[in-house]
Amino acid sequence: MTRNNPYKMGLDKNPANFVSLSPLSFIARSAYIYPEKVAVIYNEHRFTWAQTYERCRRLASALTQRGVGVGDTVAAMLPNVPAMYEAHFGVPMTGAVLNTLNTRLDAEAIAFMLQHGEAKVLLTDREFSGVIEQALAMLPGARPLVIEVDDPSYAGGKTLGDIEYETFIVGGDPEYDWHLPADEWDAIALNYTSGTTGNPKGVVYHHRGAYLNATSNIVSWAMPHHAIYLWTLPMFHCNGWCFPWTMAANAGTNVCLRRVDVQMIFDLIREHKVDHFCGAPIVHNMLINAPDAMRAGIAHTVKALVAGAAPPAAVIEGMERIGFDITHVYGLTETYGPASVCAKHDAWSMLPIALRAERNGRQGVPYHLQEAIKVLDPDSMFTVPRDGETMGEIMFRGNIVMKGYLKNPSATEESFRGGWFHTGDLAVMHSDGYVKIKDRSKDVIISGGENISSLEVEEALYRHPAVMVAAVVAKPDEKWGEVPCAFVELKDGASVTEAEIIEHCRAMLARFKVPKSVEFCELPKTSTGKIQKFVLRQQVKSASAIE
Repeated sequence: MTRNNPYKMGLDKNPANFVSLSPLSFIARSAYIYPEKVAVIYNEHRFTWAQTYERCRRLASALTQRGVGVGDTVAAMLPNVPAMYEAHFGVPMTGAVLNTLNTRLDAEAIAFMLQHGEAKVLLTDREFSGVIEQALAMLPGARPLVIEVDDPSYAGGKTLGDIEYETFIVGGDPEYDWHLPADEWDAIALNYTSGTTGNPKGVVYHHRGAYLNATSNIVSWAMPHHAIYLWTLPMFHCNGWCFPWTMAANAGTNVCLRRVDVQMIFDLIREHKVDHFCGAPIVHNMLINAPDAMRAGIAHTVKALVAGAAPPAAVIEGMERIGFDITHVYGLTETYGPASVCAKHDAWSMLPIALRAERNGRQGVPYHLQEAIKVLDPDSMFTVPRDGETMGEIMFRGNIVMKGYLKNPSATEESFRGGWFHTGDLAVMHSDGYVKIKDRSKDVIISGGENISSLEVEEALYRHPAVMVAAVVAKPDEKWGEVPCAFVELKDGASVTEAEIIEHCRAMLARFKVPKSVEFCELPKTSTGKIQKFVLRQQVKSASAIE
């Protein structure tokens, strides 16, 4: 006779014991408990948590009055200003989905995203009027409602909006009765991948994942209550790695920064006692190489997350030397930003700084609320041995993984093959279970049958005192098939020859790994500081080596 499970009898979900997880609950809580605490700082503006919550509700109400609701998309082409922060709450309060646009993209890419995402409303800024005007002209149908965020601190551009943002939200109800999503699996945000080849893919986030990653940011970084966070990271990148929602949960203070400026960063850290910020390696590199005078007067501890690319050990070492406590996290657009962290151990503090930096440069272990990160053989789907040598592909599994790609079921299915999300990043597993990325699969240089990690060569280049930024790609070679080609951006006032760079690398690398040529230039970068290697590959015709 089949036994009835007593734990399934009379113990069903109900409104008292089950509520959809959504980061929208965080702002309501902070406004309730800390109404007078400053939530947002931007230039002379100060908004408390009560005021910020009211502004978000006004935005939601005004959007609802324009017919925005479940299944709709609201796009935002904005810098890190208060309106961008408010959009992360006001838009999903309506049931709609927020699509933050990369402000460095061209008109064609923006037009594609607006059309593909079916944007009903567009929030924009005069700084981007040129590209937005072109993008809107490319749309085949009616253009979305354009709301102009008029920032008086920016001079230039032209007004494109149908209505100004402050005027728009004034018409909204400050007591707007918003609701949590009916299903925590409902979409909250749409983020497009870089799209180095073909059209970019639209990555869809759900409320549950945003809630969990926002929380995981606090736990995995050990953030204290009421952190003071500087927005060096664009909010358009993976929704600022979910930190708009993190800071609402933390009931901290958001210090907005319209553009990355080293002097301004240090000034704001000093003025507001900023204790946390995030950024790509290049942002940290800029701070490391700034004159000592810029850092004068900063006596408190500043904690930084680095992500967006594998940071060279020299960057981690440099941040430590200037007194910043840096933690390395890793993830992708498809994992809501960071989904793994290089969790530190007390014993590491006893190691020499170079070895300590090497340990901290690994991609590490899963975020607290991500189930797993593993290095698997992509064909057999078996875990690679923990020998620090056997290469495999980094894969994620858990609640901090996207719903999938918008309107692209085949790409979604392929990315989830075998029950894991395939990152395309190649890595090894160390004996302690920590993951260490070695390369993007497309970045592997095969020279004379030998695999060369471009990151290993870049690590060597960063060790040269004259090198500010470096990137290595494959260059076709008649004899070897492919050889490493280095692109180097020098520090201000520095001077070095190609021969000197090559000789420096010879002292640190096996001969076959040494760059065969060095180009001195300003490297192409995304707005988040990632080096656009695909541009460099195109420049040296990397693809012709394997055609």
